[in-house]
Amino acid sequence: MTDSDKRPVAVFDLDNTLADTAHRQRFLERKPRDWDGFFAAAPQDPPIEEGVALARQSAEECEVVYLTGRPERCRRDTLAWLSTHGLPEGRVHMRRNDDRRPARRTKLEILRRLARTREIRVLVDDDELVCEDAERAGFKVVRARWTTPSAALKSAQESEGRT
Repeated sequence: MTDSDKRPVAVFDLDNTLADTAHRQRFLERKPRDWDGFFAAAPQDPPIEEGVALARQSAEECEVVYLTGRPERCRRDTLAWLSTHGLPEGRVHMRRNDDRRPARRTKLEILRRLARTREIRVLVDDDELVCEDAERAGFKVVRARWTTPSAALKSAQESEGRT
């Protein structure tokens, strides 16, 4: 076990926690929703300073891990975005391309898996349902309330399992 394996883990969501998705919400307000357009616009997301600062601060004591509902096909763009905006290096857990389960289920599953071998110091996420389920499971949660909630994104997360 290396020293980094002994450090606690701080888990960060991406969309509306670290990355401001407001400019691409329009793709989810259409019928049918334009998922390709929504994810293609992600590299242009401006960083959310409150979330970025918390991730950098957490990296001083913790290993930072990213847990997103974005599909695996977005990995290259996601890694580039994290690097471009100077976020701490860390593992990125993404949804399988064909996984349509609600974010609250997929994220809790990964949190529990991580907790088998490491202390989870905190989960930082904007999704209230994810936060509630994580708290019920015994995890410490920081609710990322630094953006205006999107009804379209919330619906997509719960009913279509896309992010």
